[in-house]
Amino acid sequence: MSVAILPIPPIFAPIAVDMQSVDAVIRQRLHSDVVLIRQVAEYIIHSGGKRLRPALVVFCANATGYRGVHHHELAAVVEFIHTATLLHDDVVDESDLRRGNKTANALFGNAASVLVGDFLYSRAFQMMVGVNDLRVMQVLADATNVIAEGEVLQLLNCHNADVGIDDYLRVIRYKTAKLFEAATRLGAILGGADAALEAQLAAFGMHLGTAFQIVDDVLDYTSDEVSLGKHLGDDLAEGKPTLPLIFAMQHGTAAQAARVRTAIESGGRDDFQAILEIIHATGALDESRVSARAEAQLAVNALQSLPPSIFKNSLLELCSFAIERNH
Repeated sequence: MSVAILPIPPIFAPIAVDMQSVDAVIRQRLHSDVVLIRQVAEYIIHSGGKRLRPALVVFCANATGYRGVHHHELAAVVEFIHTATLLHDDVVDESDLRRGNKTANALFGNAASVLVGDFLYSRAFQMMVGVNDLRVMQVLADATNVIAEGEVLQLLNCHNADVGIDDYLRVIRYKTAKLFEAATRLGAILGGADAALEAQLAAFGMHLGTAFQIVDDVLDYTSDEVSLGKHLGDDLAEGKPTLPLIFAMQHGTAAQAARVRTAIESGGRDDFQAILEIIHATGALDESRVSARAEAQLAVNALQSLPPSIFKNSLLELCSFAIERNH
């Protein structure tokens, strides 16, 4: 896989017109007569997200020959589900910064964020019913359920220094990669892909989403707050045993492993600098990047039977972007 660092807009060039239509659907479907719902939903939707998940619906629909307009609606559904999870996540994590802006809960309060997240979930289900495709509804209903399971698993894993790599991967495949997988599968369904190709595109989404989340967890220890758009060390402060910490405990000395274990179990930021030094000294970041690259390569492999097109090229470029980005 050739690796090139590409900003998102050039990758999205082949679907630029489609994404304008997706944004129009998002604006239209955000409408509510309740002013606070409009304020909170518009704030989080338009606060600088990559639109990566809805773009995957559009790319895969185009790559499999779809020529209708339902991909715009379903792309917006995927974005609403993602946004709802962000609203709820920030309340659970007590976050006050996302994408370089104050979180919705910091501005509007926890109650408003949770309830508007509920509104976005229910609006997403209204929209998917409108597509009138039972298979589509099944994919999205299953995905939202698995995502919720992932959130609970992550909550249970917090402050647990005995979480292993398999446990970590299960959480991120449920919590993050499942919506990537649903997005690529939806595109395949709309395009009339056969069962084998649909499964391969779903696998592509799952591996891409896994790589994306591993890199997110690496960036919590390597980026800067301006680029990252959130506080460095948030994962450690919340006691989340992410891959860099797991590798640091596996490869560090007994004293280093004990220091990381205590930091996970205690949470907070007081030990961040010391933990950062251990992570670097043990090669945990490099090993985490190796894992991310392996997932990205599996994503590339899953596209082998997809016919050549500019849309396939962009999907391949997204694999490079996922592992080389700094935000």
